Amino acid sequence: MAEPLFHLALVSPEIGGNAGNIGRLCMNVGARLHLVHPLGFQTDEKAVRRAGLDYWKQVDVVEHADLAAFDAWLEASARRVMALSSHGTHGYAAFRFAPGDVIVLGCESVGLPPEWVARRGGWRIPMVGPTRSLNVSNAAAVVAYEALRQLQPSLF
Repeated sequence: MAEPLFHLALVSPEIGGNAGNIGRLCMNVGARLHLVHPLGFQTDEKAVRRAGLDYWKQVDVVEHADLAAFDAWLEASARRVMALSSHGTHGYAAFRFAPGDVIVLGCESVGLPPEWVARRGGWRIPMVGPTRSLNVSNAAAVVAYEALRQLQPSLF
C-alpha cells in the first residue's frame, strides 16, 4: 500500500453517512482513512452496498480494534497528530502540516475523550455562530483541504 499524503482518523464514529462522506473526502485529498472501533455502523460489503457507497472499495481504509490499538499504531509510526476538538486551544490554520500527519476527529455525540486531547494537544475550528461544533464530515473537510493546500500548494 502506497504511503498517503496524510491520514484522517475517526474515533468511534456513530453515523455511517458521515464516515461515507469522509471516505470520499479521503479519496479526493490523497488521505488514508482510519476507523477506530467501536463503530456505530457496519462496514461489511452488504451494509456498504445497501448504503449506496459504490466507491467504498476504493477508499484506502484501515480499521483499529479500539483507541488503545490506534494509540499503539501512532506511537509505533511516530506520526504527528492533530486532534481536532471544540475544546482545542489552537486554531487549525496555525498547524503546519507535514506528509504523514494524522488528523483525528471524535464521534459525533461527544467528540474525542478530553484526557486524550489533553495528552495530544487540541486544535479547533473557530466559529462565530451559536453552535458548539460543526458536523464531523464538515470539520474533516475544512481541515483536510487546509492540509492539502499546505502539502500541495500547486493545486491551489
